[in-house]
Amino acid sequence: MVKRRIHIKNLLLPLVVIVGINVVSYFFHGGIDLTAEKRFTLSNASKSLIRKIKEPLTLTVYLKGDMPAGFKRLANAAEDMGGSFNSLSGGKFRVEFERPGEGLSDSSKSLLFDSLQRMGINPTNVKAQQKKGEQTEQTLVFPGAILSGPNGQLGIDFLEGQSSMNGLESLNNAEALMEYKIAKAIVMLQRDSLPAVAYLSGNGEPLDLRVYDLIEGIMQKNYRFSVLPIDSVSFIPADFSAVVIVRPISTFSKSQKLKIDQYIMGGGKVLWALDNLFASMDSLQRSSGSFIAFDLGLDLDDQLFKYGIRINRDLVQDLECDKVPSVIGSVGDKPQIELLPWPYAPLLRNSGGHPISRNLDFVLSSFPQSLDTVASPGISKHLLLTSSGYSRSLQTPAIVEWRSIKEEEDLSQFNKPNIPIGILLEGQFSSAFTNRVSSADLEIMKTQNGMPFVAQCAESNQMIVLSDADILFNPISEEDGPLRMGTNAYTRQQFANRDFVGNCLFYLTGGADIMEARTKTFRLRLLDKGKIEQDTGFWQAINLLLPLLFPIALFFLYAFFRKRQFAYRS
Repeated sequence: MVKRRIHIKNLLLPLVVIVGINVVSYFFHGGIDLTAEKRFTLSNASKSLIRKIKEPLTLTVYLKGDMPAGFKRLANAAEDMGGSFNSLSGGKFRVEFERPGEGLSDSSKSLLFDSLQRMGINPTNVKAQQKKGEQTEQTLVFPGAILSGPNGQLGIDFLEGQSSMNGLESLNNAEALMEYKIAKAIVMLQRDSLPAVAYLSGNGEPLDLRVYDLIEGIMQKNYRFSVLPIDSVSFIPADFSAVVIVRPISTFSKSQKLKIDQYIMGGGKVLWALDNLFASMDSLQRSSGSFIAFDLGLDLDDQLFKYGIRINRDLVQDLECDKVPSVIGSVGDKPQIELLPWPYAPLLRNSGGHPISRNLDFVLSSFPQSLDTVASPGISKHLLLTSSGYSRSLQTPAIVEWRSIKEEEDLSQFNKPNIPIGILLEGQFSSAFTNRVSSADLEIMKTQNGMPFVAQCAESNQMIVLSDADILFNPISEEDGPLRMGTNAYTRQQFANRDFVGNCLFYLTGGADIMEARTKTFRLRLLDKGKIEQDTGFWQAINLLLPLLFPIALFFLYAFFRKRQFAYRS
């Protein structure tokens, strides 16, 4: 009986240990990150956010089934991250995997796909093999997820802001940005109230279909949005977390500039998207093939200079640019049209490493001007967008003409690399109106408006200056209406404009801490195909023999230690 109890105990003990380990591992997700880039380590801001989750959240990931290896790796990354989030939140973050449309009729599947696209999760057409030996078939993959909680649902597109042309690199960047995108969705879903953002008007800022995607796709979707006519208020209310100023075309009065200045001194954030010069594709198409870009006379130079930046009166050209249709000849009476590089449409990149634009695809611009930073005590400047290493700037008056894309340019002239187009300014800004406001106006500000003049920001503040408002514009198609911002209207290739602008506003409205998660960079460590072909036989032998040698070695080791044990006893 005693031996039987010992036998049962010996059987149950390993079972209890195994069950205990599984229970502990379910509630506590841990490990040691040995990767050079700390691939599996969450940022401190994300950890703090996850620990503060109060209500249960569910992340439904639509990466399941037969997919190429890159998408499977993305799914595994989502599963690992979900486990870390679940452990830190005390079981309040759950991850589920679904295959979109599985088990649904064609009509229900179509409705589901439309619903996912309306939530911002766009499908990707890939080749997949259902069973071994069968031919590969085209299938739709939705590389994204939906975060659900008591306050509603938010769609997360893992590939948003990534180029569809870069393959593995885009998937690698998507994996690096996954933590940030999920953390950002958690922040937005758990907000008690949405930050208020104003679109300033009164100086010719557009309110037509050109800013449809900006307003409908970003500002109204994620913020309490208002159009604020600057002349209708005596001061810009501090209730607005940020103000967006998009391509004004008329001169700012002293009163208007003072309102913006005092809003900034009070801690208000501003996203400036300005064009000092009037230059557009519409002007070129309406002209006889050329036009002169002229100064709009906004009269904002002194104010921006005080904050630490200057928008130059030039036009930036870049050999790394978008393409536009151009007539290259004719056959009979029909013109022959071909897409040719258009150097006035640079594809901008992140050269400074700031998390707002890090790991993003190119940002499309049109007729940008260059930016210069100037000395301003206590203000730090961060590059967000620059041209490539093969660019130049043309001083005004500059003639813009079609022949610049028909004839081969002298490549040696494109020798000015990384021309700044977008810059973030941070610090305690000083007022541009110190000692420039009369005593009478100061008294009016204090008594009538209840807003005494402020000469400097009490705390660190931020603003973003873009020297091309077209970054925020969307093209308009006669067939489909407004497209996404950053879309080539002819090829329908999408660039990262929307993701970049969304990051700018999120950063200015309190998301700076979460942006830390965007600083991750995952290196692609690709195998050398030449060495693989050269050493194929060696590695095949290793893979074949090692599994056979391992149990044989164990057998001999077991026999050796058993013989040694019994020999010692004798």
